[in-house]
Amino acid sequence: MAKQHKNLVSFGIWTGIALLVAVPVVLATTSPYLGYRSMAYIIGGFAGIVALALFLLQPLLALGALPGVNKAHSRLWHRWVGASIVVAVLLHVGGLYITSPADTVDALLLVSPTAFSIYGVIAMWGVVITAVLVVCRRRLRLRFSTWQLVHNGLALVVVISTVIHAVMIQGAMEEVSKWVLCVAVLATTTGALALHWVVKPLSRRRRLDRKALSD
Repeated sequence: MAKQHKNLVSFGIWTGIALLVAVPVVLATTSPYLGYRSMAYIIGGFAGIVALALFLLQPLLALGALPGVNKAHSRLWHRWVGASIVVAVLLHVGGLYITSPADTVDALLLVSPTAFSIYGVIAMWGVVITAVLVVCRRRLRLRFSTWQLVHNGLALVVVISTVIHAVMIQGAMEEVSKWVLCVAVLATTTGALALHWVVKPLSRRRRLDRKALSD
């Protein structure tokens, strides 16, 4: 009975994740905005949607919280999903540049009149800096605690900027599914960071205190 309950919970979690990721992408394919957009713009736009969806998985993989995936595989998939996000962001920016070079350069220089572009550029540079730090981590010889602090701080900045960027854009994404995905991404990221930096240290401290009192 317990095993069946566990399997049912695992199925529910994976089904929920699949729906959160797939529904916004599928609904975006039905958008009337796509009818008069170039292929480069469409590819770039959907790359952005995919990147947003992948942010849902990263904190869960970092915690090893996905059912049926052990910690070693979670760490491996965390790296691969991170690499996929970098590729998706590059495709997103590249597609927009091919479509409108002047507007893209203005956005990168932070002189674009559209506010959502600023948040998109912040998120982009956050992703780029994170990727560089991952590649150069050994050369920088950062302590693991320092690395975690920097990595998690950048992740929070990237996710918040990405969510603001996404909700401000009136584009191919269907509004309700976009908001649901954005809230889920923000909730999993902040929840994972709170669990790692607040809940776990407090629990560890309480265990040590109880052990000291018992001794």
